[in-house]
Amino acid sequence: MVFVGASCDHLPPMTDATENAAQAAFRDAQERWRDALAAHRLAPPDAGFCGRLSALAEAARVEADACRVADAAGFEWPPHRASSSAPPYELQPGSGRRGPEELWRRFDGAVTEINRVATGTDLVEVARAYEALAEAAGDLAVAVEREDRADGLLPRARARRSA
Repeated sequence: MVFVGASCDHLPPMTDATENAAQAAFRDAQERWRDALAAHRLAPPDAGFCGRLSALAEAARVEADACRVADAAGFEWPPHRASSSAPPYELQPGSGRRGPEELWRRFDGAVTEINRVATGTDLVEVARAYEALAEAAGDLAVAVEREDRADGLLPRARARRSA
């Protein structure tokens, strides 16, 4: 998975407001992505795992949106050479990650796809890969939260009463 931030620094100077907005959105998305990954790298094995997965899903959605905006403005994805970067430890197979195995297989497949498309320049392919990762991570976040509540790692959700 491309767990390094892509950079728009090599792009030519912007002259159009749409291009400036696309570049700013891309930078903001990259910052959000780096923050979400840092939370996983520094995390203890705790009840906050589902929240970190949820933040990763949202960061991947923002990345996908930024890629689509940048594509519409005429940019290309800056290709990465590291087509097999590993996710933070708590997201790797064999790390004791919680949640349904079938959802982790989807997540791992999405990681593989991001690594593959990140070596090219097609922003739409990269957007699709981030969308797949967002869906997989989001589904995992829900499943892990459900398991953590059932196991007592998180407090049970309080039932709402009508007035």
